[in-house]
Amino acid sequence: MILLSIFAGIVAGVLLAPTLSDLVSLAKIAFGRGAERPACRPQELPRFLFLVPAHNEESLIASCVESLRSMRYPAGCVAIWVIADNCSDRTSTLARRAGARCLKRHEPRRPGKPQAIAWALERLPVRDFDAVVIIDADVVVDGAFAAGVARAAPLRGKVVQPYNGVRNPSDNALTRMAAVLSAANHQFAFGLKTRAGLNVPLGAGVSFGSEVLACYGWGAFSIGEDWELYALMTEQGVRTESSPQARLYAEEARSLRQSASQRHRWAAGKLTVLFRYAGRLLRSRHIGPHQKLDAVAELLGTGPAVHLGLVTALAAALLMMNAPAAPGLAIALAVSVLRPATYTLVALAREPDPWRKALAFSYLPFYTLWRIGVQLTALTMLGDKPWIRTERNR
Repeated sequence: MILLSIFAGIVAGVLLAPTLSDLVSLAKIAFGRGAERPACRPQELPRFLFLVPAHNEESLIASCVESLRSMRYPAGCVAIWVIADNCSDRTSTLARRAGARCLKRHEPRRPGKPQAIAWALERLPVRDFDAVVIIDADVVVDGAFAAGVARAAPLRGKVVQPYNGVRNPSDNALTRMAAVLSAANHQFAFGLKTRAGLNVPLGAGVSFGSEVLACYGWGAFSIGEDWELYALMTEQGVRTESSPQARLYAEEARSLRQSASQRHRWAAGKLTVLFRYAGRLLRSRHIGPHQKLDAVAELLGTGPAVHLGLVTALAAALLMMNAPAAPGLAIALAVSVLRPATYTLVALAREPDPWRKALAFSYLPFYTLWRIGVQLTALTMLGDKPWIRTERNR
C-alpha cells in the first residue's frame, strides 16, 4: 500500500507539472513579465521557401501544392519545392504539373522524411529566404497561411508553429474529438505559452528561420522528429512561438485501426526524446527554470485521454485499497485533470455545432482504453526503429 501511495504521488506530481507551469505563465502575464513584442515590424514582407517532403504521395500532392499556390500572398515572396523522396509513383510529375519545382532523391538506404529534408536543405538557397516552412504532402493550407506566419516577423531568428487543424472534422466521433483537441492546444494552450515567453511544441507546417537553420542545421532524425526539434531548439534557447492565424489542415484517421501506426510512432517518439533530452534541458544554460519545467512537463505529457485513464485507475485503486493518504492523493490526481478539461471545454464552446461535437466525447471511455494500450505497446518502439506509415484516406 505504501508503494502504491508513493507511485501515485510521483504520478500526481508529473501530471500537475503543466498546471504549475500555466499558473506561473498567468502570473507572468498579470505582472507584465510576458513575452516582449517587437517594437516595429520589418518594412519588407518575409520571403518563404515552402519545402514539401513526399514519398509516394501521388493521391495528395496536387491538392497540397495547389493550396500553397492559392495563398493570398505575393507570388514573388514564395518558392515551392517538393522533394520526391525515393518515389516509385507519379509524385514528381504531379507536383510539377500543379506548379511546384521538384527535387528527386534516390537514396533507398537512407529513407525517411528527416533525411529527405536535410538532403534538400543542402541543395537549396536557404539564405535567400527569411524562413523555410516544412509542409507535409497530406495537408492543405489556408489562404492566409503565409500572411499568418508573417505576423510573427522578424522570422530569421525564430521558429513559428502554425495552427494544425483537422480537414475532415465531421466524419465521425474520432475526427470531431480531434478537431476540438486541436483547437484546445493551438488556440488556447499554445497561445498562453507564447504570451508568457515559453516555447510551444512543434508539429506540422513549422516555419524555421533561415538564421536558425544556418546556425543549427537540421539535427532531428528520430521517429519523433517534431519533438526532437522542439527539444533541440528549446535547449539552445531558440524561440518557438505559436501563430494561430496561420492554419493548415490534415486528414484525420477515421478509425482506430487506421490511426494505430501514427499514434504508436508519436508516443514512442516522444518517449525517446524524453529519455535523450530531459537531462540536457535541465542542464541548459540558455533557458530559465520556468522554461525547463514547461519543456520537461511537455515531454512527460501523455495526452488527455491517457491522462484521464491513468487518473481514474490510480484514484480508484487508492480509494478501494485504502492506501495511505488516499483521499489527498486522489484529489491531487483529480486536480491535474482540470487543466486539459478547461482547455477542451473552452475550445468546445468556440466550435461550430458544439453540441454535436460534445456528443462525440461519449466515445471517450473506449478511446481512452485504446490509447492506454497504444502507450504501453509504444514502449517496444523506443529508439529509432522503423514504423509503418498511416493508411491514406484519399
